[in-house]
Amino acid sequence: MSNKESLEKLIFALDMGGGLDDVMSWVRRLAGHVGVFKVGKEAFTRFGPQLVQSIQETGSRVFLDLKFHDIPNTVARAAEGAVELGVAMFNVHALGGMSMMTETVESVKKMAGRRELPMPLILGVTVLTSLNDEDLQRLGFTCTTGELVLRLARMAQDAGLSGVVASAQDVEAIRAACGKDFVIVTPGIRGLARVAGDDQKRVLTAEEAVRRGSDYLVIGRPIRTAEDPVAAADDFCREIARGLSAR
Repeated sequence: MSNKESLEKLIFALDMGGGLDDVMSWVRRLAGHVGVFKVGKEAFTRFGPQLVQSIQETGSRVFLDLKFHDIPNTVARAAEGAVELGVAMFNVHALGGMSMMTETVESVKKMAGRRELPMPLILGVTVLTSLNDEDLQRLGFTCTTGELVLRLARMAQDAGLSGVVASAQDVEAIRAACGKDFVIVTPGIRGLARVAGDDQKRVLTAEEAVRRGSDYLVIGRPIRTAEDPVAAADDFCREIARGLSAR
């Protein structure tokens, strides 16, 4: 496994405040050390499409992490906007249902074809990594976190989505149910040291997540709060490579 191949599987979360110049300083610092930059609600609400375009101007790819969840028509139109932005991947909440997901996939295909743009990966968010079984019970679910994740992953695949966002603890079950070509993006990745104020509950190391079958890893605070963020990103790439070699 080459360094480039492992690097492309590392997604850095640009979920931070400050000004646009500050955010872009992280992009410039980590370009060439991570494969994709994740633009989530915090960054997109502050800086909008300008941030996406600025990242792309550096030659880097963008994961638009807005977790669309609304009526089918609204999500489909938002997805068309993501295609026009040229993002490499974006996501929707699988709990939005089958109609929402299938209509989104069809709209994205038509928009990409009409504008002669590449198809982005469309990912279904299963269960947030900040939630565990007890949280689901409080929400009225009678199934476990793992059972709900698997149900939503199968639904997303049936709807034509490229893959899902899921905890590394659920990867093996999803891979067994959905096959080797179904993309799995895993947040909640941590290094050996815990992050102060961490609200993630279902986490694993990068090496173990990849070993279990994750295709992409989303990592934010463990890189951002490191004494040397570039070195931390490089360390995670090496972990990814070890995980791939151990499959």
